[in-house]
Amino acid sequence: MTSVDVVVIGAGAAGMMCAAVAGQRGQRVVLIDHATKLAEKIRISGGGRCNFTNRVVRPEHFVSENRHFARAALEAYTPQDFIAMVDRHGIRWHEKHRGQLFCDESSELIIKMLRHECDVGQVQWRMPEVVHTIDKTATGFSLSTTSGSIETAKLVIATGGTAVPQVGATDFGLVWARRFGLKIIEPRPALVPLLFDAQTWAPFQVLAGVSLEAGLDVEKAGQINVARQARAAQTPHFLEDVLFTHRGLSGPGILQISTYWQPGQRIELNLAPQHEMVAALINKKANSRQQIGSVLGDLWPKRLAEQWLGAMAPLRIAEVSDQHLKALGERINRWSLMPTGTAGFKKAEVMKGGVDTNALNQRTFEAKVVPGLHFIGEVVDVTGWLGGYNFQWAWASGFACGQSV
Repeated sequence: MTSVDVVVIGAGAAGMMCAAVAGQRGQRVVLIDHATKLAEKIRISGGGRCNFTNRVVRPEHFVSENRHFARAALEAYTPQDFIAMVDRHGIRWHEKHRGQLFCDESSELIIKMLRHECDVGQVQWRMPEVVHTIDKTATGFSLSTTSGSIETAKLVIATGGTAVPQVGATDFGLVWARRFGLKIIEPRPALVPLLFDAQTWAPFQVLAGVSLEAGLDVEKAGQINVARQARAAQTPHFLEDVLFTHRGLSGPGILQISTYWQPGQRIELNLAPQHEMVAALINKKANSRQQIGSVLGDLWPKRLAEQWLGAMAPLRIAEVSDQHLKALGERINRWSLMPTGTAGFKKAEVMKGGVDTNALNQRTFEAKVVPGLHFIGEVVDVTGWLGGYNFQWAWASGFACGQSV
C-alpha cells in the first residue's frame, strides 16, 4: 500500500502541469497514465511542433455552458507565464498566424520540459498503469491499480476527452465523474471537419484539395428553437481558410465554426469576404469584356471558378443578365449549406462538453459535492478555439489545481 498527498490520473498537458506544480510545492505526488508513450496528443500537435499557446488569450476564446468559468484560471496563469517556462528551458519558438506560438523544432521538447518539471517536484511516475477502481474514504481516496493500491488525500482526474482515440484517448474521466454524481455536458467532437449529404456534395468532390479564405457563420435566423437562436447570436464570425474534401469541408475556418455548429443548423460561407460581389459583378459588366470565368479566376483558384460557374464560365460577363449576376454574387457572399454531421472523434482535435463547470470550484477545480476530487483540462466543459487555446487551458487549469491540492 502506497500513501501519498496527491494522485493525478492522466499524464497529458494538464496532468503533468498539475503534478509538477503540486510536487514543487512539497506535496508527495503520484502521476498515473495507462499509455505506453508519454503525452501523444502533445507529440502530434501542430504538425509535430506543438502550438503550445497563443499570444492573446481571453475568456471569449473558449466555449462552455458557463462562459465565465474559465476566467479565473486564465488570469492566474497567462500565456506569458508559460512562455517564460519555455524560455527558461531554452526552447526556441516562433509566432505564426494570429498569435499562434510553435516550437522551432519538435513538440518533444515541450514533453521533455514538462517531464523535467515533474522530476524537480519529485513526482512518482506510474506508467503504463491502469486504474481499476476508485473508492472514497474518510481521509480521501483509495485506488486499485495494476501495480497495487494507493491511498491519497487528493485525487485529480486529467484524462482528457474522447477525441483522437487512436492515440489512447478514452472516456475514463467522464465515467468516473458520473459515478461520483457529477453532471456531464453531452460530449461532442469539436475542431472537426464537417460532412455533407453525398448527393448534395457530388458536384464539389472534384474540388478536393482546393482551399481559399472565407468568412464563416452559423445561421442567425430561422432557428428550430429560442435556445439555439441564442447560441447562434453568441457565435463569433471567423475569417479563415476553408479546404474542400471528398466528403465535405475542412481547414481552420471549418474547424473553428464546427465547435459552435449544432445538428440541424446551416452554416454560411462568404467565399469573397473582401468584396460585395453583386456590386462588383455589375460594375465589372459595364467596364469589361472578360469571360466571367476569368473574373472569378482573379479571386479564386481556377478549379473552383470553373466548377462553380459550369456552363457560364466561358461567357463574357457583358453577356450575362443583371439578374443572373445578382444571384451569382449573392450566392458567393452567402453560400448556405446544411451539414449532415461531423467527421467524428477520430478526426476531431478536441472534445466539446465534459464535466459540468457548475459542479466545480473555478479556482481549485474541486468537485463541490466530493471534497478532494478535482477535474482539469479537456475533461472539463471548456473548449478553446483552434490556435493554442486548448493547450493554454491545460496549463492554466493544471497550474490552478496544482496550487490548491
